[in-house]
Amino acid sequence: MIPVANAPCSWGVLEFDLPSKALGYAQVLDEIKATGYTGTELGDWGFMPTDPAKLRGELQARGLALLGAFVPVAFAQESAHADGEERAVKTARLMAEAVGSHPFIVLADDNGKDATRTKLAGRIRSEHRLSKEKWEIFSKGVDRVADAVLRQTGLRCVFHHHGAGFVETLQEIEQLMKLTDPKLVGLCFDTGHYRFGGGGDPLMAYRQFKDRIWHVHFKDCSPEVHEQSRRNEWNYFDSLKHGIFCELGKGDIDFKAFADELKRDGYPGWIVVEQDVLPGMGAPRTFAQRNREHLLRCNL
Repeated sequence: MIPVANAPCSWGVLEFDLPSKALGYAQVLDEIKATGYTGTELGDWGFMPTDPAKLRGELQARGLALLGAFVPVAFAQESAHADGEERAVKTARLMAEAVGSHPFIVLADDNGKDATRTKLAGRIRSEHRLSKEKWEIFSKGVDRVADAVLRQTGLRCVFHHHGAGFVETLQEIEQLMKLTDPKLVGLCFDTGHYRFGGGGDPLMAYRQFKDRIWHVHFKDCSPEVHEQSRRNEWNYFDSLKHGIFCELGKGDIDFKAFADELKRDGYPGWIVVEQDVLPGMGAPRTFAQRNREHLLRCNL
């Protein structure tokens, strides 16, 4: 059986600077445990304890594994690389001291900061992509941060393709994988972001990239909201607000087929459920419970 986790973003703990506040970490961890998951990710820096012993104690008290931490960096700006490296190493060191070297640093673009990419998330065209020069800066930054994290902490890095960032579409994932060192950088494959980004069937992308996929996020995508987003030209946050990332099984992703393929391939990692919600939106514990029940029906 592939172990299944959930992440704080399912409780509104998102990397964006939002006016509403998310729930406290103790309640989130309690509810992750109560709804049948056995692992979690760190959430934004400062959401969970930043003292390694305290963090270890909170996780051990609930029998939860720590699998990774999301670190966004504006990789297209060379001036942002040093700060990104510092934050990634700091985060990796916390996790290494708390639980060891198995969690991932989940790198991503500084999503939601570029006005055009945020406005056009889910309907990116070729003219919105990075230039050749910017791709060189971007990929060198990803390799730089991943190398520093590995050398200084022993943790590995994966890159998370994501709406409202510069790595969203199939072509952009292909380009990043082509330009980065496969010994340093894996792919965090997110089913919902891939579907929202117009990539088609996530299972086909998994087959294409599986040699680079070290970490998997299970997220669903509502076809109805997707169509409304395109028709109404919603930006990324409007799509979130309207529920683009719906409960598992209520969108158009076949998680049973995906899970079966992971098992056949002997995928050695975890599945992390994510249902991004804005703070105060919906009922995270109820969503988490129903998502876990759906995966049980998928034999996970």
